[in-house]
Amino acid sequence: MTRMRESDDLIIRPAQAEDEKELAALNRAAWTWLADVAPQPAEDAGVFDERHAPDQFLLALLGDRIVGYVRVVPPTPLASNQHVRQIQGLAVDAGARGRGIGVALVEAACGAARAQGARRITLRVLGHNAPARALYERCGFVVEGSLAEEFLIDGRYVDDVLMARTLTA
Repeated sequence: MTRMRESDDLIIRPAQAEDEKELAALNRAAWTWLADVAPQPAEDAGVFDERHAPDQFLLALLGDRIVGYVRVVPPTPLASNQHVRQIQGLAVDAGARGRGIGVALVEAACGAARAQGARRITLRVLGHNAPARALYERCGFVVEGSLAEEFLIDGRYVDDVLMARTLTA
């Protein structure tokens, strides 16, 4: 097991194919209209497919239990955009919140992006998701733009907020 960061008993490591069942259960349990624009995944839905490979995910473990994940990918396949990485998913198990796991995952994502040669890391967050926006701001992300009323979620129009952080010193 590769350890990217250890704090108390928290370990952050890359995902492996055999993590899929536990990761899918966490993804389903963490689902909420506060953070998601698509319906809750089905009971039997997996996480990995042709667009979502294990090497895109970093997992947070307490003991041997997955309690969080972050997914980091190039935002496009274009060579002119390869200096950027994008967070396209972050979740922490409700029972493990308040222990700094979200911050640890975001910082690990930034470290992984930097190690891949990225100069910037970006993300999109729903405007009404105040807890996530506050987390990203604590990690040094700033709002760079907003798409007003981009989504209709549970009967309400919600903004799509674009945030980014520079990874160079």
